[in-house]
Amino acid sequence: MEIMKKQYLWALAFCGLGHAVSAQDVARYVDPFIGTGAVAQSLSGNNYPGATVPFGMVQLSPDTREAPDWGQASGYDYNDKTIFGFSHTRLSGTGASDFIDILMLPMNENRKESRFTHEKEDAVPGYYRVLLQDDSINAELTATQRVGVHRYTYYNKEKASKVFLDLDHSANKGSWGRRVINAQIRQVGPSAIEGYRIITGWGKLRKIYFYAEFSQPIVASEMMNDNRTHRNIAVVNGTNLKAVFDFGRQDVVECKLAISPVSIENARLNLRTEADGKSFDAIKSQAYEAWNKELGKMQVESGEHEKEIFYTALYHTMIQPNVMSDANGEYMAADYSVRRLPVGQVHYSTFSLWDTFRAAHPLYTMLEPERSTDFVNSMIRQYDYYGYLPIWQLWGQDNYCMIGNHAVPVVVDAILKGLPGIDVDKAYEAVKMSLTTPHLNSPFEVWDQYGYMPEDLQTQSVSITLEQSFDDWCAAQLAKHLNKAKDYEFFMKRSAYYRNLHHPETKFFQPKNSKGEWILPFDPYKYGANGGYPFTEGNGWQYYWYVPQNIPDLIELTGGEDAFCKRLDEFFTSDETSGAKNDNASGFVGLYAHGNEPSHHVAYLYAMAGQPAKTQQLVEHIKRTLYNTSSSGYAGNDDCGEMSAWYVFSALGFYPVNPASGEYVIGSPTVDHAEIMLPGGKKFTIVVKRKGGAGAAYVKSVKLNGHKLDGYVLKHADIMKGGTLEFEMVARPKGKVLNSSARDRFHDDLHHVVLLLHR
Repeated sequence: MEIMKKQYLWALAFCGLGHAVSAQDVARYVDPFIGTGAVAQSLSGNNYPGATVPFGMVQLSPDTREAPDWGQASGYDYNDKTIFGFSHTRLSGTGASDFIDILMLPMNENRKESRFTHEKEDAVPGYYRVLLQDDSINAELTATQRVGVHRYTYYNKEKASKVFLDLDHSANKGSWGRRVINAQIRQVGPSAIEGYRIITGWGKLRKIYFYAEFSQPIVASEMMNDNRTHRNIAVVNGTNLKAVFDFGRQDVVECKLAISPVSIENARLNLRTEADGKSFDAIKSQAYEAWNKELGKMQVESGEHEKEIFYTALYHTMIQPNVMSDANGEYMAADYSVRRLPVGQVHYSTFSLWDTFRAAHPLYTMLEPERSTDFVNSMIRQYDYYGYLPIWQLWGQDNYCMIGNHAVPVVVDAILKGLPGIDVDKAYEAVKMSLTTPHLNSPFEVWDQYGYMPEDLQTQSVSITLEQSFDDWCAAQLAKHLNKAKDYEFFMKRSAYYRNLHHPETKFFQPKNSKGEWILPFDPYKYGANGGYPFTEGNGWQYYWYVPQNIPDLIELTGGEDAFCKRLDEFFTSDETSGAKNDNASGFVGLYAHGNEPSHHVAYLYAMAGQPAKTQQLVEHIKRTLYNTSSSGYAGNDDCGEMSAWYVFSALGFYPVNPASGEYVIGSPTVDHAEIMLPGGKKFTIVVKRKGGAGAAYVKSVKLNGHKLDGYVLKHADIMKGGTLEFEMVARPKGKVLNSSARDRFHDDLHHVVLLLHR
């Protein structure tokens, strides 16, 4: 593929910079443009192509909208033709936009945007380049953890080389009550500026400080607040701040801009620590090697197309959460006090937990155990202030988005897997209080009184009942681990509350009111959003399967394995609809909606009900048709890497249906061979032997360390010991698959159609 060739050439270019490309150059398979723009009737992923390092504070990337909103949440849309500048923070793959801080745009004339084309645009991990057509300026971006680095080459020698700085630019101010509360720009030397802004929106009362150094002296400046322009002054304050810095006629202007959530002094320290004395090319090479190191924790062999999807997905899982502590260990606590971490610890934020608890965080426990410990400890620091663990944490503050408290399974999973460095007693206290202290969408006094959430007292009641039951099960497992018998019984009782909304006749989970009456009529095809309806971003069909803590009981409630599988068959083949779909519902296979997280585990349930061939059939289909290498490479929002984590696990051949159980359900591997590099120098190897060529997607047998794997479960503990998992794959299924008429609804020819949409 042409894109792959371009990436490889960029990677080879690093060799001439005094920083050799690693022997295992897996970063060359990453295409940062995947998932950055939608084609007709699809979602894009809401990813961005700009420069960042693994889990870095800085995400330096172009903004193709003046005020990015829901459809361009990362600030960039591949279908746009205008760049408004390069801002230093953003979210990756989310359905709502925020951050978009501190925009810079090189220019000759006093313009605020420029046209561009994809023919003059490139990106590899840690590096982005584009030609700004209107002024003929080549803009290059790279980054360290806390520093964005710019290099602007001005081809028009007859005009002054300028840089536009915008502290008013943000995500759409029509969303979330967003507004700039205060800001400042200050020139502090011949070639240095600093400042801050305080902004509120989806993330509340965010303080972001910056310090920047240019490679050339500033010869003139204009600072603007509202409609007033101030020339060659040292400082300006206000709520709508912009500035233009004139460097005279220069061929190249470079800028290193460090950010901090704590102070300007810390931003300056971040720059000194991470970028002082380093050239642009050296930092670019350093960023690329940082990605190679992280991505190289998985070495996979498969087709080139599949490797590109795999490593791009793995890349997307490693963009967020974000470092939120400075180089000196200081961070802004939830009460806006400045605190300092013990040496060796890092504070993180951006926890999209309703999404990432399902697969991304289990993946981190395997590949990033030390970082997972820091994630958990960062969540516990929120508990110290809020009294409960994060729901959706952004820049250190909870925005209360979504339902349940899914930091709980993340914390419990980390402890049960034995991750060191966690105060287990404190963690248990945080888990218990998070599930007993009432807060938004979590009225636990109602939960305890009724044994379910009544829709007339708590909207999104069915979804909350199902998800809360799972969180309670997680708490019960931690209580059991700590020999807290009464708490174990308390939470286990709660974990079965989903049963109280299971209708014995319709076999659906349905809403009740506070009188215990079923709310009728009930339509299992009708979608809810985020309030005003019993289901959250889904419908009764999609939420029927959300009992990950007790699938055997769900099977029994459905009428046994045969009835359960027949209902799954209907779910994956029905085309019945009712009213408008939720905006997040996309990537359909029947009623299954891969574009949103509630469906993600469902294809694996066949394996748990005695029909594993259907799991293998569907997982293979989803991978082949709903992931591709185009700008529309994901079936829905990537949601901080969750959509990508599903692919990584599924390509390896297993998936965490219950993400706090320490177990994975066997599916159908895409890779031909994989090596997972584990702590302590251990290695877990996956060997896939196919009879019948690349189309051999059905599992004949699975062996772990030479012994046949009984059942459908692979244990996390066995992976972490190191060893070999061997799949024997065949082209013809062993067991039942969806019949031919059903298969026609999602025929694999769709895969070829999708590939024709390659950007």
